[in-house]
Amino acid sequence: MSKEKIKKAYDELAESYNRLIDHKPHNAYYDRPNTLNLFEDVENKSILDAACGSGKYAEILLSRNAQVTGFDLSSEMIKFAKERNANQGIFFVHDLSEPLTMIKDKSFDFVLCALALHYLEDWNLTIREFHRVLKTNGQLIISVEHPFFEYNYYKSTEYFKTEPVKCIWKSFGKPIEINSYRRPLNDCIEPLTENGFYIDKLVEPKPLKEFEKLDQKHYKELNKFPAFMCIRAVKK
Repeated sequence: MSKEKIKKAYDELAESYNRLIDHKPHNAYYDRPNTLNLFEDVENKSILDAACGSGKYAEILLSRNAQVTGFDLSSEMIKFAKERNANQGIFFVHDLSEPLTMIKDKSFDFVLCALALHYLEDWNLTIREFHRVLKTNGQLIISVEHPFFEYNYYKSTEYFKTEPVKCIWKSFGKPIEINSYRRPLNDCIEPLTENGFYIDKLVEPKPLKEFEKLDQKHYKELNKFPAFMCIRAVKK
């Protein structure tokens, strides 16, 4: 799969994504609250926001007096992240699949990677880099699309295979094709446990009540079956 397809999609999405992200139900009342609940006290702690998008997570963490550094493949997303956070934090363009050569070992207390790892075919290099830049006992907090949800959604026939998939997003304005990878649960867990982490907590989230006011259909569905999965992993 071409990284350029992913970058192009998010560059095109950036303006509407940034405008809608504060209250878009799957983000604001499903992914973010459940993922943020995995953080312990972040005051005066250093956080790497990997694939930070337009900087909404960073905005929340900065408001809690954390020190945030964020990067994203999309230069348009980084533009909005800088604007949203008004000279707070550090933001730069970088590919999640490439080494973080600009960051020293043991630089961060936390690494956050929300709804982004499914754009990578192989997580191992990225997880090793997260391990390297985390301090001893540092925490990696991720959210990903739930592998059981993806298997059904993409009508896959080979569960154990990591495979390229695509769908059309319509909720950010004009329809746009999003390319990613579907994988089994084992391929979400093993890159963590084989690259220096132990899993401290795994959450199959439910939506907040605010979700129901905006999208009753998906609120009911998400209370019956998860679409995302949130994990806290600790550096050994």
